[in-house]
Amino acid sequence: MIYDFDTVTDRRGTGCIKYDFQEERKHRSDLLPLWVADMDFRLPQEALEKVHRAVDRGIFGYTSPMDDYYETVLEWYLKRHGWRAKKEWITVTPGVVFALAAAVRAFTEEGDAVLIQQPVYYPFSEVITDNKRRLVNNELLYDGKSYSIDFDDLEDKIVKNSVKLFILCSPHNPVGRVWSKDELKKISEICLKHRCVVAADEIHGDFVWRGKHTVFASLSDEAAENCIVCTSPSKTFNIAGAQISNIFIKNRELKEKFDRAVAAAGYSQVNTLGLELSKAVYECGGEWYEQMKAYVLSNIEYIKDFIDKYIPQIKVVEQEGLYLVWLDFGEITRDKAKLADLVENRARLWVDFGSIFGEKSAGFVRLNAACPKSIIETALLRLKEAVGA
Repeated sequence: MIYDFDTVTDRRGTGCIKYDFQEERKHRSDLLPLWVADMDFRLPQEALEKVHRAVDRGIFGYTSPMDDYYETVLEWYLKRHGWRAKKEWITVTPGVVFALAAAVRAFTEEGDAVLIQQPVYYPFSEVITDNKRRLVNNELLYDGKSYSIDFDDLEDKIVKNSVKLFILCSPHNPVGRVWSKDELKKISEICLKHRCVVAADEIHGDFVWRGKHTVFASLSDEAAENCIVCTSPSKTFNIAGAQISNIFIKNRELKEKFDRAVAAAGYSQVNTLGLELSKAVYECGGEWYEQMKAYVLSNIEYIKDFIDKYIPQIKVVEQEGLYLVWLDFGEITRDKAKLADLVENRARLWVDFGSIFGEKSAGFVRLNAACPKSIIETALLRLKEAVGA
């Protein structure tokens, strides 16, 4: 079957935060939304039909995953990533950020240090500080083209701050790095040496354009015993609203601590339709996923070619993964107010500005490429006109 990704679906009036809350959040209604990591593509009909059958049963009581649910999740990771996991490693939570907050409470005490690598997905810092832990930053190195890890600083920060937990973003949002196996092994070695647990957020693991996504727990038996791997179909199939994530924890002691933290948050049975939807997309969505990835990649290549040709003052950071493009406006301005004026007021685009991912990333913009190409074309023409003016 050939799937249609060109049709623009009107999502207004559905409670969609990408479109329906512009007035509330931006106090205007003329911006083209390209901000939150939310795709604008309808799911395959095969998956929707399975969910329709669940709805037609008409009862939505307390529900827990059964064996067939776990089998679809395990099969996806074996087929797509060559990683053989086990059912008993999985804890289902309502989201990866929820799971990271639970990990902070499970593996650290108030006042303990938790390490992240900015610029990084901003809820990482929130789950640390909101839980009264100390944020420690191992800033990624930027050479004007791409990002790398400062391993000396990483180890130094862990030692000096007695870091108990490292929240790793892999692939990295927003900079688009797909960490190599060697880089991940080095992280694992440092964290094992200093008894620092790794919480690997791998929610974007199904979006890789260059290289290969390596599940952190697949590195070695030792790495698997010292980490939790946070996954979800929510980015792969754009079902964040289903509130289902699958957290893999091989180490029994870590899993018991994590599960206690989840229970202490008052969470038990999962979203009934979320389970049905997650199982349906993993079972029926493989071909849709492959075609969607090819479509998104063509959008990313179009963005790069257009900017290189018509707006060379903006640099497209080298992208190995993600459907979120990281743009460097440094040649134009690194002033937050001036950048906001250019992108929002002149180009009329709703984007995520770099400063929310880390103060040193002022002058960057994160742009969502997972939408019909016509939306991308409109956005780039607006941006070209605004920069030219």
